[in-house]
Amino acid sequence: MDSTDLPDDLVQMQRAWNAAYEALAASPSCDTSTALRRRLLRLSVRLWWQPYWKSVPSVPAARAELRQLARARGAARAV
Repeated sequence: MDSTDLPDDLVQMQRAWNAAYEALAASPSCDTSTALRRRLLRLSVRLWWQPYWKSVPSVPAARAELRQLARARGAARAV
């Protein structure tokens, strides 16, 4: 599967999920942890039910590629 097949909004959503997860992991007992957990839940639902998944032949492989691409783009922007 070519990574250009993944919609940009889906990659951005995965990057937002990664950022929220990392923020929660960095300070799980802070005052914003409830908001971060809610954000993770909302993003998880949106990622899971995104209509794109109906159009790919191998959803598990596409989901793995999405996570890899989102991490790579996040790392590239951090540099």
